Amino acid sequence: MLKDSPIKVGAQNLFWEVKGAFTGEIAPTMLNELCDYVIIGHSERRQYFGETDESVNKKTLVALAHHLKPIVCVGENLKQNEAGKPRPSSRSGARGVQRNLTRGRAWDRGRL
Repeated sequence: MLKDSPIKVGAQNLFWEVKGAFTGEIAPTMLNELCDYVIIGHSERRQYFGETDESVNKKTLVALAHHLKPIVCVGENLKQNEAGKPRPSSRSGARGVQRNLTRGRAWDRGRL
């Protein structure tokens, strides 16, 4: 539908497993023909669904493997933002999410 359009579509989440019975989750294979981008690690997912830097890293790796451009969130939640308090672990969170990522894996192939 939007294949030749300048408009790009993104998803709000994906799961790190490609196959299996994971009711309610979205496999990357369900998204890679529909979307260009996927939001991973949003503060609400971390707060309400217990997502961690490790799970965000897994999702980032699988997104890249399926030609999706991840939009990785590592900042504070709304309450912290409104209080002017950045997430204390934003830097460590960014490092945790980057684990196992190499320039050759994504950047050099022009995906990011």
